Formats: sequence, structure tokens, C-alpha cells
Amino acid sequence: MTSKEIRQKYLDFFRERGHAVIPSAPIVPENDPTTLFTGSGMQPMIPYLLGEAHPKGTRLVDSQRCFRAEDIEEIGDNRHTTFFEMLGNWSLGDYGRKEQVEWMFEFLIDVLGIDPERLYVSVFIGDPTIGVPKDETAVILWQDLFKKKGIEAKFMDVGNDADGYTKGMGDARIFSYEAKKNWWSRAGVPANMPVGEPGGPDSEMFYDFSTPHDPKWGANCHVNCDCGRFMEIGNNVFMEYRKTAHGFVKLPKANIDFGGGLERIYAAALDSPDVFRTDLFQGVMQELERRSGKPYVGNEKAMRIIADHLRGATQMIGDSILPSNSEQGYFVRRLIRRAVRYADVLGLPAGTLHEIAPFALAPFAGVYDYVLAKQDSIVSTIADEETKFRETIARGLKHFQQLSGTTVSGQDAFVLFTTYGFPVEITEELAREQDMTVDRTGYEEAMKAHQDLSRAGAGQKFKGGLADHSEQTVRYHTTHHILLKALQMVLGPEVHQRGSNITAERLRIDFASPHKMTDEEKRRVEEIVNEQISARLPVTKTIMKKEEAEQFGAEHEFNADYPDMVSVYSVGPKDATADDPKIAKAFSIEYCGGPHVTNTEEIERGGVFKIIKEEAVAAGVRRIKASLAKVTDTH
Repeated sequence: MTSKEIRQKYLDFFRERGHAVIPSAPIVPENDPTTLFTGSGMQPMIPYLLGEAHPKGTRLVDSQRCFRAEDIEEIGDNRHTTFFEMLGNWSLGDYGRKEQVEWMFEFLIDVLGIDPERLYVSVFIGDPTIGVPKDETAVILWQDLFKKKGIEAKFMDVGNDADGYTKGMGDARIFSYEAKKNWWSRAGVPANMPVGEPGGPDSEMFYDFSTPHDPKWGANCHVNCDCGRFMEIGNNVFMEYRKTAHGFVKLPKANIDFGGGLERIYAAALDSPDVFRTDLFQGVMQELERRSGKPYVGNEKAMRIIADHLRGATQMIGDSILPSNSEQGYFVRRLIRRAVRYADVLGLPAGTLHEIAPFALAPFAGVYDYVLAKQDSIVSTIADEETKFRETIARGLKHFQQLSGTTVSGQDAFVLFTTYGFPVEITEELAREQDMTVDRTGYEEAMKAHQDLSRAGAGQKFKGGLADHSEQTVRYHTTHHILLKALQMVLGPEVHQRGSNITAERLRIDFASPHKMTDEEKRRVEEIVNEQISARLPVTKTIMKKEEAEQFGAEHEFNADYPDMVSVYSVGPKDATADDPKIAKAFSIEYCGGPHVTNTEEIERGGVFKIIKEEAVAAGVRRIKASLAKVTDTH
């Protein structure tokens, strides 16, 4: 089977069992204040897992595009990827663990043909301090399923990782672990969960590749061992509990949340422990072998890094995330530059990396065509970034050559990375050539401080780029909608949003535009925005079919894949009401999750709109920072 066939078989399997197929959300999340990227399949589902009704019903299934920035340094082994697809199905207060376990077993064994002898599972060991017992129900369900295949699935209590390396596996097939391994909530283990947060025990599934255990990890192998013998291919979360001020209580309606990496499930179906041997990477690998004249075997690390980083970069650029020195764009830049570095290690001709990018996109034809539609701009962006990086390498070498002594300090290594784009591996190789060493501890401390600052910045993300839901921030959010429409009126209809960040102090919008705004253009935009604010227009939220919203010309990301039902906010007209929004006559219409003011007079109380700064942030992308300033009465 191909990756495309496995993805489709999964969607079809759950569609036949009453699930509505929903599209993948963007890689940049709209509703999660904790991260810069959609790092798991459940992130876009959080509002519905918390109780909000989903317009498509209580049974849902999808394949979600995900990116995990924290995995960049892990790339090079046989199973980690930065970009991946998470196959997911959900029950929102509908079916329970029995149906989920039985269906997942049927899908893996009967549909994909995975050998049940190679399947192992883990369950929650229980925690008496929170009143949640061992998940004996899941154990019995799994045992019954294995028995039907003629397999006696013995059970064993493990505990934690250390216990696993001590106890080993014996002849068991089902194992119980503590909350760190088999409990799910957004906050992690139960002790870290805030009051009101939902969570519950889970049951993970592992495939046994039967490779020899590497004792460097521990005396005995177990399913959570890192030696590579076992690979987790899916996690069934039984979200049954909610934390209260008095402890954990059962939710009125329990949820099911399943997530399984397509790449890993595919590797298990092929009985190949190397995800880079699948058709998801095959085209890139063949091109790397052809262009470098070197085989994959013996050059795995460099080829895996290039293949993964090209795939991640092409997907993010396809979601309009451009290379930059901050936020999401920083990781796009880091992926491309690290790929350039390993292209040099592999001996690829300089300036040819972008020519391999289409091979990273090819496996998604017919699946994510809205990304492939941007292939030309994706390729040119990668080409430009490689050119810029090679220029910074030349400048960075001059900086390196000015260093003296036998050790490159952690701070110097950090500056080489942040200022000149040198991955620390480059600095270490240069140092070895000069009989120098690099203070990795000092470098990692500087990087940790930098990452802590980045995470603090990520914490400022909220719905639609909002830092919070304070009154002034919400005023700026609605003003942001009005501003985008005003920019289109002054600069042309081809102007579209490329990013935003809104706080209680100011709004910021990034938008596609080829030239710097004139003073007259900025003045006219300010006039239009203030005119609409002063008109005291109603702001109305309407849930409608995507096709209807498109007919009304609602502003949205070009080529993005939206659900069948969308939330639209319209500003105006004067006589609009929630019952009769009169969208066709509205000043501004945008897909948006909110929140917004109910009338622009609430913005008027916040002050007069004023553009503070207009500048370039990337090729073809401009940025405006603006505020609402109180007018002082001098009479």
C-alpha cells in the first residue's frame, strides 16, 4: 500500500462507522495559546473536547498536518520527523473505549494487515491519590481481541521507564505505566492540570520490529524503550475526567481522542523501521542519491535531515509562513539553513537545494493541493533563503576567524548561530579544524535562555493572534478587520493578511503588498478606519456554509482548506442585527473565531485610530503597527 492509500483507508474506515471527515487545520494554530505550531492532531479539537458543539456532529475523523519544532535536533534517526500527519478520530460524548479499542484493532490487523503478534499495548496503571483506578477495562478489551486471533495476551504492571529497564517484558503483551506515559491532558500529568481541565487515561499501541535490543539504554527492553525495537504507532485517549477544586470527577459525557502518526503506521504496515524508506520520502531520497552520487546506506543522517527539513519547510511556506528571524518564520529559516548545511556535507552542488523541493511536495498531490498550488513560490523562497544563507556564512567565517584561544565560548557559538545562522554543528566542525573545542554547556545555556524567551512570546498567542481577551485587545481585533478592508480599498484587492499579533497596547498586521505605502496612502487608510469606527456599525457573527461565505466575498486565506460550516464576522451595515446581519451590505466580512466588539462605538471609546509604523518584513510582505489614541480636549 502507498501512504495515500493508508490515509484514505483510515478516513473511509471511520466514515463507514458514522464519522464526518473534516479537513486539516493550518499548521499555525488559531486557538492554542501554548505553542507556535499545531503539534498534535487534537490541538484544533480542543474547543470541542471542552464541550463546544461541533457543526459536523459527535463523530469526527481527519488527517491533521502537524509540526514539532522541538524535534529538529532529533532528526537523523529512523523515526523522528518535524512535519508529520496525525490520523485522528474523535467521539464527542458518543461512543467509548470499547468501540475505540475494537475498531482500532480491526483497522490495524484486518484492514492494514499488520501481524497481531507484532502488536503490543500499554494502559494506565492508576493513581489512588486522584481516585482514578487502573484501567482494567482496557486490559480485558485488548485481551479479548488478541484471543480472537489465537494470542494469549498476558498483562504486567511496569510503572515507569526505570522499572521497565529493570523488569523487562517477560512474556506479557499488555503493560501498565504511570501517568507520565499513559495519561493525557493539555497540561500533562494530573498534578499539573488546572481546575476545570479535562483529561484521562490512555492506551498506546506499539509495533515490534524485532530488532536487537541496544543495552546502552538499559539492561532489558520494554515497549517504551528508546532502542528502536518498538515504535509507538497510535494513542487512544479516554477523556473521562475533569479536575475540580476538590479532586477529579467523571465528565457527564466521556470523549475519545485517537492520534496515530501516518508515517509510523505506514512503517509498521511495511514492517520497515525506517520511515524514510516509505514513499513519503522516496522521491527526495532518490534525487539526493542521484545528485550526490552517494548511496543512502552510509549517508542516512545527512539525507534524512535534508529530506525532513525540505518537507517541513515546503509545507510551512505553503501555509504562507515565510523565513524570518522571529516566531514561526524563524523555524522555516532554521530548517532551510540546516538542510543547506547537510547538503554541503553530502557534497551537493551549491544552490541546487530548491530543485529538490518539488520531490518533497509530490506525495501530497491530490491530498493537499492547496499547498502544491504554491509550488513555484515555495521553490523560489527556498532558493532565495539558500542564497542569503551562503552570504551570511561568508560573514560568519570572518567572525569565527577573529576568535582566539583553544575554546569557542558558549556565547560566541550562540552569536554565530543567532546572528550568522551557523548551526552549532558547523561551529564545532570549524573548531576541530583549528584544534579548538566548543563550550557546548555554555551554548546550551544561552540557547535555553533564548528558547525560554521564545516560549514566553508564544504564550502571547491566542485566538486570531490575540494576546488575551481584555476589552482593549478585543477592540483592536475588530479594528484589525476594518484596517484590512481599508488597505484593500486603498492599495488594491490583491492585499491579503499574512500574519497578525494583537495586544492591549497595539495591533500589528502583516500583509501582501509589493511596495512601501506613501504618506497619502497611510493618511487615507486612517481616514477610512476612523470613518467606520465613528459610524457606530454593528458587528455580527454568523455561522454559515463555506460556499455561502465565499459568495459574499468573505476574506479568508487563499487555497486554505476550511470546514463545510464556517464562522464569519461582518462589520456593518448600520441596520444589521444578529438575527438579520445583512452580510451582503457589510463593510468588512471575514472568516474568524472571534472575539469582537458588538458595535464599533465600543472602539470609538478606546480612541482614534493611528498608524504608528509601516515597514517591510519580507519580500512582498509589509507590516503595519497601529494604535487607538485618546484625543485630549484642549478647550
